[in-house]
Amino acid sequence: MTETAPDDDTGARSARIPDHHAGRRFDAVLAELFPEFSRSRLAEWIKSGDALLDGRQVRPREAVAGGELVTLDVVLDEQTSDAPEDIPLTVLHEDADVLVIDKPAGMVVHPGAGNRTGTLVNALLFRDPALAALPRAGVVHRLDKDTSGVMVVARTLQAHAALVEQLSARAVHRQYLAVVVGALVSGGTADGPIERHPRDRLRMAVREDGRDAVTHFRVRERFRAHTALECRLETGRTHQIRVHMQHLRHPIVGDPLYGGALKLPKAATDGLVAALRGFRRQALHAETLEFRHPSTGEPLRVGAPVPEDMLELMRQLREDTRAAGPGR
Repeated sequence: MTETAPDDDTGARSARIPDHHAGRRFDAVLAELFPEFSRSRLAEWIKSGDALLDGRQVRPREAVAGGELVTLDVVLDEQTSDAPEDIPLTVLHEDADVLVIDKPAGMVVHPGAGNRTGTLVNALLFRDPALAALPRAGVVHRLDKDTSGVMVVARTLQAHAALVEQLSARAVHRQYLAVVVGALVSGGTADGPIERHPRDRLRMAVREDGRDAVTHFRVRERFRAHTALECRLETGRTHQIRVHMQHLRHPIVGDPLYGGALKLPKAATDGLVAALRGFRRQALHAETLEFRHPSTGEPLRVGAPVPEDMLELMRQLREDTRAAGPGR
């Protein structure tokens, strides 16, 4: 049982090893006593002498007897060298453990080649410099650059570990709005494993040798030649909804990787033609995120309003459907 735990992620901690752990390796027991820290980080602290067994520096594989006192001197190094930038963020929820934001379309989440600045991580580091000590600045899941919507960011190591565990256990509810090509009759489930495309390394594809991927979807609104879908992720693979919709031959409107050539409905209204030609991103928005708060365990449900570009697209699709008349 942990006997001391400071309010933040740094400082001294101690725990008494339960007797039933007798005979087990020190590093394995340490990982169970302090699950908020990664095994690699704990291994570094054992090596540096910041994790002691009854005041002694020991090897990771040393067997414990049970009843010993473990002391841990938590010193967190910066995990990122990315620069903080004063970029406005739309905050949907904020407390000491988590930050929930509404990411705009066009914003890259993580800095990378060609995108060292102007990213969500740069903005987060400006808002909360302490995030530099967390893996990926606290980001536990991502949205594609041109997908808008709700994202949660951990503000402590404990919160980060808890949220990663919930994601791994598929215990996080993630709901998206997608506008796809074609008038679907009903919803369904896309259950197709996803892996990197065998020839185009920028794309993903449904492949038999891929990682399992499941997307549930239902019809929210049907238009003449398009459908607004409510999609729920059971897994969280790269480009998952975009790949599954393409695989079902109902690609997301505006998707530059998976949408194919623009197809205009026959006799479409001028407004719809302009809206479809002018929509230069995938029409995909993360609407709702629900998870258990890492400290209280209570459900926390946060929603992000549908952005104006998608609302306008749907208005034009609605108007085109009305103009076409019944049976069209």
